[in-house]
Amino acid sequence: MKSVYLHNRISKLLLKSVTFVLLFLMSFSVYSQDVDEAKQGEGKKLFKSLCASCHKLDKKLVGPALAGVEERRENDWLKKWIRNNAELRASGDRDAVAIYDEYNGANMNAFPQLTDQDIDNILYYTTVGDPRSKASESTEVVATTQKEAPGWLIYILAAIIVTAFLIIASLLKTISELKGAPKTPGLLGNLHELWIGVKQNTFLHVVGTIFFLLVAAYIGFGSLFSVGVDQGYQPIQPIAFSHKIHAGDNQIDCQYCHSSAKHSKHSGIPSVNVCMNCHKNISEVAENTVLVTEEKTYRKADLDKEIQKIYKAAGWNSETLEYTGETEPIKWIRIHNLPDFAYFNHSQHVTVAGVACQKCHGPVETMEELYQFSPLTMGWCIDCHRETKVDLKGNEYYQKIHEQLAKKYGVEQVTAAQLGGLECGKCHY
Repeated sequence: MKSVYLHNRISKLLLKSVTFVLLFLMSFSVYSQDVDEAKQGEGKKLFKSLCASCHKLDKKLVGPALAGVEERRENDWLKKWIRNNAELRASGDRDAVAIYDEYNGANMNAFPQLTDQDIDNILYYTTVGDPRSKASESTEVVATTQKEAPGWLIYILAAIIVTAFLIIASLLKTISELKGAPKTPGLLGNLHELWIGVKQNTFLHVVGTIFFLLVAAYIGFGSLFSVGVDQGYQPIQPIAFSHKIHAGDNQIDCQYCHSSAKHSKHSGIPSVNVCMNCHKNISEVAENTVLVTEEKTYRKADLDKEIQKIYKAAGWNSETLEYTGETEPIKWIRIHNLPDFAYFNHSQHVTVAGVACQKCHGPVETMEELYQFSPLTMGWCIDCHRETKVDLKGNEYYQKIHEQLAKKYGVEQVTAAQLGGLECGKCHY
């Protein structure tokens, strides 16, 4: 009876354990799958527009990390803090005062315009986070490893086909001779007779010489004209910077980074401070971001390391959020480089003529790695000037310059003589 009792007791214990595990797994799966995507999306939108400049979900930025903040604070307290944290501190709330002191008296913006639903959506997003990408990693790996067949393989196949054809022809000739057919000179014999005929024909000598000279001249002049033409030049930069991500996906205007193009001869390379205007709050990329170059495929871990190079150059510690003062230059490699005798002014083209950047630099918003899109030869520039009609007299910038010069000389209309010594007079008068 004792053994039966113990057997039943063990069976019940096992049954209860299995039931508990199944219930736990079911509740976990239900919790993990039961995400309100509409609420999550609305909360993410509000978080990105109002909170992301000072907060991250998983790490400290200007303010504390907000992932799971509802587990640390009550919902009502969070609503009061978000709507008007100064008023909450003034009421003597110890938690509000403690947070204010912990972050050295940094004032947080008040958001009285947010409704209870808006705040609940934001807090819901801080709880569930971003949705995971459904793309399979293995599928991406297979897709990236697929490559086209190299060009030399085609030549090898062609050589194999020609060789096989010659072998078959030789076998058929041998079989024909074995059957009693008269012997004919072999391939080498035919070639020898052909070569003797060519040597004895003066007309073929003249034609061959002319043809050789024309081919040599064509190749020679083509080589000379290609000197200094670096179309397609694509150097490896010190930081894997993608114009496609910045100018394409994020639609950052070209002149935000290259601001001197509007006012100066040169477009300029943006300083690291311009990069930090955004990257002070963007220390990592999205989970599914991929940058494909000829040398390497960069994924999230690799791209986060590239951003850290910007932090290091700016003398900024991304972990402690402190300025170290140990700055260093980013040694970008210049891509577009005109000869010294060629005068080109970006401001005259961008501001006065209204030429788009893509006219010369190509579709940079689609380039993972920037390269020289156009040949930038003198003939290429002249062709563009012949085809493009620029109405300078209807240009606002052009009229403003004329008004300033007319005021300076005390006349109603500026003459060509008065503009002769100026930069614009060299081209437009």
